[in-house]
Amino acid sequence: MYGGKDIGTLFDRADGDDSLYPIAVLIDELRNEDVQLRLNSIKKLSTIALALGVERTRTELLPFLTDTIYDEDEVLLALAEQLGNFTMLVGGPEYVHCLLPPLESLATVEETVVRDKAVESLRKISQEHSPVDLEVHFEPLVKRLASGDWFTSRTSACGLFSVCYPRVSSTVKAEIRQHFRTLCSDDTPMVRRAAASKLGEFAKVLELDYVKSDIISLFTALASDEQDSVRLLAVEACVSIASLLPQEDLETLVMPTLRQAAEDKSWRVRYMVADKFSELQKAVGPEITKNDLVPAFQNLLKDCEAEVRSAAAKKIKEFCENLPEDSRETIIMTHILSCVKELVSDTSQHVKSALASVIMGLSTILGKDNTVEHLLPLFLAQLKDECPEVRLNIISNLDCVNEVIGIRQLSQSLLPAIVELAEDAKWRVRLAIIEYMPLLAGQLGVEFFDEKLNTLCMAWLIDHVYAIREAATCNLMKLVEKFGAEWAQNTIVPKVLGMANDPNYLHRMTTLFCINSLSEACGQDITTKHMLPVVLKMSNDQVANVRFNVAKSLQKIGPVLDSNLHQVKDAFHLVILLIPCVFPRSSGPGINQPKLG
Repeated sequence: MYGGKDIGTLFDRADGDDSLYPIAVLIDELRNEDVQLRLNSIKKLSTIALALGVERTRTELLPFLTDTIYDEDEVLLALAEQLGNFTMLVGGPEYVHCLLPPLESLATVEETVVRDKAVESLRKISQEHSPVDLEVHFEPLVKRLASGDWFTSRTSACGLFSVCYPRVSSTVKAEIRQHFRTLCSDDTPMVRRAAASKLGEFAKVLELDYVKSDIISLFTALASDEQDSVRLLAVEACVSIASLLPQEDLETLVMPTLRQAAEDKSWRVRYMVADKFSELQKAVGPEITKNDLVPAFQNLLKDCEAEVRSAAAKKIKEFCENLPEDSRETIIMTHILSCVKELVSDTSQHVKSALASVIMGLSTILGKDNTVEHLLPLFLAQLKDECPEVRLNIISNLDCVNEVIGIRQLSQSLLPAIVELAEDAKWRVRLAIIEYMPLLAGQLGVEFFDEKLNTLCMAWLIDHVYAIREAATCNLMKLVEKFGAEWAQNTIVPKVLGMANDPNYLHRMTTLFCINSLSEACGQDITTKHMLPVVLKMSNDQVANVRFNVAKSLQKIGPVLDSNLHQVKDAFHLVILLIPCVFPRSSGPGINQPKLG
């Protein structure tokens, strides 16, 4: 902590100089036992620095902060963030090096998020150093961190090499490269992980000769590290390294290591290869893709670990799109499609869901004939999958297939399966399709919906399961929001209002529930002219539950109605009258007893 003598001096000086009062308050709050008070004071540092002026900020505030790097992680995190924006508060780029001591201390603390934020701020202010100041002040800081006794400082150093390397002399560059090499073979896995995570970034700022001589050897070593957490980060660096090298060097310098990673004994490394596959594909080019990556991709799609298959499945569409145009269809039909067929019936729901999110996109790549012959059966299989997420992903991407094979072909193939699910004996299956209907309607358009699906949506309103009827009313509201009030007035509203005369009181209740849902979406005119008269008429219903819900409906649609109309005023008067009439004396238990739940 900041020395008591200095604190006392500042408080004494504050008595005669009001401008010192903010720093006195800061010191007092930073020593407070309440973490929140200390945190609040740190967040006000910029205001305090402005009040002190640049010179006293440099000579008093920053030394104090440097000596208080022993606080709660939350406070230190806020401090690390604040200091990254302090350049102008210490006098501009000429004095930006004054911010280095507190940030250097923060870059060595135990808590990772604090160190990361300190490194982020150091990277930020490095750009504000002149080349001379960078060598005089910043680069020595990086060296101190890189050779620190604790692994925490060495991990922080890994994130700073790339920001200072381009702007220093050749001699200093050589020293930086040596420090980075040392950290890549550090005894501590956490340091090697940090170095591996920054390998690609560092490679981008190096001269090509040093990429070939230094980076490749480091990449090979890290990709063979005993820790899989290091090896998987080397895979990530491979993308950057491959993009820097000439095509003729890739086969000898990169591909042996990449092949090794794709077959690594650790599923986490193979997962990283699968996750970065499209980026790797673009980096290595078409020839290596055909010769090396296609077989590797097949193996990843057939991997024994579901997580790896799932990651690879997500990349199928992008991988196929990036294949050489002259051989794309042949490669897909010969090598990829067989793997896709296996994944459709995979034992893992996550794999099937990942596949369903991209498989529809293959139709635009393979064209109409191949889609109809080879892909439609797979779409149908996934549309009938027991996993809701798989079905949703298929329905969400129907527009891809629609563009290729047309609405007629689509209605003849996939639509019957959708209708079959919508009428399934299991109500939970029906419920799932209802929830997808607004999405499906948006994919297929209003004309197709009216012709093929409208009747289905209305049938759900009279389903024997309450959850289905409830979901169906919500579905109608979403459809009106999608297609508009005019469509609702011509298509939905007449059918809904017609149910008010249904002999089944549950169906009459559904009319009221629909009116509650549709009134806001349909607007004032339709609600007042068409829905309100029906609600008022139902106030005389013989079933108490219906009358009770009439009162609730009037309350619900009230804000939508035109309050100036005489009919509306009568409606609100009716609500008052309904209260004693909702529960008339009943001769016995039965449907006249209202359901309050």
